[in-house]
Amino acid sequence: MLLQNLHGKVAVITGASSGIGEAAARLLVDEGVNVVLAARRIERITALAKELGPLATAVQMDVTDARQVADLFAGVRARHGGLDLLFNNAGLGIYGEFADTKPEDWLTQINTNLFGLLHCTQAAIPLMQGRPGAMISSVSSVGGRHGVAGWSVYCATKFAVVGFHDTLRKELAPEGIRVSVIEPGAVWTEFGHNIDSSERRQSLDALEPVDVAQALVYAFAQPSRVLVQEILIRPVKQVAP
Repeated sequence: MLLQNLHGKVAVITGASSGIGEAAARLLVDEGVNVVLAARRIERITALAKELGPLATAVQMDVTDARQVADLFAGVRARHGGLDLLFNNAGLGIYGEFADTKPEDWLTQINTNLFGLLHCTQAAIPLMQGRPGAMISSVSSVGGRHGVAGWSVYCATKFAVVGFHDTLRKELAPEGIRVSVIEPGAVWTEFGHNIDSSERRQSLDALEPVDVAQALVYAFAQPSRVLVQEILIRPVKQVAP
C-alpha cells in the first residue's frame, strides 16, 4: 500500500485529553509525528505528553477562546515552522428534547462545535501553505447526516461542520491543502455527559476511540494528491441513524 511516511510531520489535536483525540495522539506519535496536544484539562494532556515522550507537547487551550487559539498556533509556528495536520476533535453534546432545552446549552454546543472549529481552522491555514499533503480533518458525526431525536442543537452544529468543510475544500484545493471530515457513529467516549448511553453502546458493540483514530491516520497518510473527503464510520450493528 502506497502511503506517506509521516515521520517529522507536525499535528495539532484539539480535545486531546481523552477519547478519540488521545487515541489519535498515540497513533500519530507512533508514526513519528510531532503532536501538539490541546485541551482544557491541562493535567490530563501533561500526563499524556509525558507518557508519549519528546514528540508530544501539551498546551492548555479552550477552543472557544480566540486569543488562546491564536497563541497556540503562534507557538506552533515558532517551534515547528508550520503545520501538516489539524485534527479538530474538540466537541460536546447536551441531550434534551428541544422544547425543554436552555439557550445557554445551545450556545455551549455552538461555541465549541462550530465557533471553536472555525477559530482553529482559520489560525491553521497560513501554517499549512506550501506544505505538501497538509490536511484539516474534523470530527462531525452521523448526527451531521441524520437528525437524531434529543440531539437537535448538536445535530445542527454537526450539519454545519459538514457544510463548512465541503465549502472550505473547494477554497483550499488550489493550494493543495486537503479538507476531510470524519463522521463517527456510537463510540466509547465521554460524549453525552448528561445521559447514560452505556447500554446502547454495549448493545451496538460500539467503536473504540482507536477505530476512529485509525481512520484519521489512513486519510492523512494518503499521497498528497489524494483526498479522502469524508469517512462515515460506525459499528456494524448500528443501522440507525
